[in-house]
Amino acid sequence: MTIRRIAVVSAGLSQPSSTRLLADRLAKATVDRLEHDGAEIAVDTIDLRDLAHDVTNNLLTGFASPKLEAILEQVTSADGLIAVTPIYTTSYSGLFKSFIDILDPQSITGLPVLIGATGGSERHSLALDYAMRPLFSYLHAVVVPTGVYAASGDWGSDGTSSATSGTGATSLPERIERAAGELAALVRESDRSSIVRDPFDLPAGFSPVGAFGAQ
Repeated sequence: MTIRRIAVVSAGLSQPSSTRLLADRLAKATVDRLEHDGAEIAVDTIDLRDLAHDVTNNLLTGFASPKLEAILEQVTSADGLIAVTPIYTTSYSGLFKSFIDILDPQSITGLPVLIGATGGSERHSLALDYAMRPLFSYLHAVVVPTGVYAASGDWGSDGTSSATSGTGATSLPERIERAAGELAALVRESDRSSIVRDPFDLPAGFSPVGAFGAQ
């Protein structure tokens, strides 16, 4: 049986983190859908707070550490990606954007992506559509129709999803289930994780003249 791989990226900085909590809920709902259909799933969960120094060094030097290189491979070879960020100043966090910036621009073409975000106020929920969705669309990923935003009021006092929501007509658990179903449908059809990639393969359009100058 082919194993489908899902990468889960959480950009939460606090510990514990509502961003990680939402990412875990989305991952579980997606895995439950796929396993119900008999699929075998492997999940790679990535906390960007643990990679902050590696990401910064990559931006400064252009080279990824072995640890970061392995994480980038987990993301780019996945059959599906769940990406969740806290909303700061009406948009995704700087750490989240820095991580996306170090991805090869063509590496997630066609990758099914479920976007999620957390924040203190319901009014920031539109950041999913005016910030996150265009970012992944620019990279030619396939973003599922339902994005999931969780405000502070969406969580119960015990950290579970609240049955009511101020961000729309449906509750947070209902939005999670709907988004998970959309991602699961795309992951079922994916063969990205089974493709053998040549680590020495040059990117499309590579030119030795452009890269090294005329000889």
